[in-house]
Amino acid sequence: MFGLSELALVLLVVVVVLGVKKLPELTRSAGKATRIFKSEARALKEQESAAASDAGRVVEGTVLRGDDRPSRD
Repeated sequence: MFGLSELALVLLVVVVVLGVKKLPELTRSAGKATRIFKSEARALKEQESAAASDAGRVVEGTVLRGDDRPSRD
């Protein structure tokens, strides 16, 4: 991966290319994107765990056929 000196060089190039004005906007949007990604990953994980816990559940009931339906009074 990158060492500290390479990372500093890349950040310096980004500052020069994008300019000091655009850097706060860039970091703000990167932070928002990271938060959205984390929240979506968390929601997906919760959804998968909820589906896994529901898959093993047995619901007791009576199977009704066409002529066995109870009448509504």
